Amino acid sequence: MANIINRLKTAALCVALGSAGGLVPSGAQAAQQTAIVAGGCFWCVESDFESVPGVGDVVSGYTGGRTENPDYGQVGRGSTGHYEAVMIPFDDSIISYRQIMDLFFRSVDPTDAGGQFCDRGNQYRTAIFAMTQAQADTAAAAKAAAQNELGRQIVTPIIQASTFYKAEAYHQDYYKGKNLVLTRGGAKRQSDAYDFYRKGCGRDARVQQLWGADAPFLHH
Repeated sequence: MANIINRLKTAALCVALGSAGGLVPSGAQAAQQTAIVAGGCFWCVESDFESVPGVGDVVSGYTGGRTENPDYGQVGRGSTGHYEAVMIPFDDSIISYRQIMDLFFRSVDPTDAGGQFCDRGNQYRTAIFAMTQAQADTAAAAKAAAQNELGRQIVTPIIQASTFYKAEAYHQDYYKGKNLVLTRGGAKRQSDAYDFYRKGCGRDARVQQLWGADAPFLHH
């Protein structure tokens, strides 16, 4: 599965060279698509997918619940029905929705119905929010393939997309932040605090245990 990333890098280079030579058609913007997934802590999913060639600026947010314009505190208390989720814009001339789905399943623990890694509660469950029937069908095929590979039941639901609420500004690109924040390990620069959290939460260790060499994002 990690080979997908390498193939995408090659494809992205070819597209870039074509653009420089004037070979990309003027309608290339039509290739822009969007995927919405929930994979536990949205900082981590955002970090993972922003490393993928063909993916644009991933947005962290909340979706799938009842409360309009929820804030982080409300979602964290589990009273809204919302998931922590991300919106992934991608260029489907470089990466397909199916490839996004394949990467997603192998970057989480889709067998866990109670949350993800150290983060417990409904707001941290995995889910795919399909924007069209074609996306739902593709996601279902990817889910079946992942379940067959893993040999265990995958509990990640495929849900019809609803309103996506963008999370507060300080959650966006948290993994790249430079501000000082207080953690259980003391004061740290935000990017270091993110690394400290991700390792402490056991995300990469569990994903590697499940997926082995097919895990694509073992903390790049």
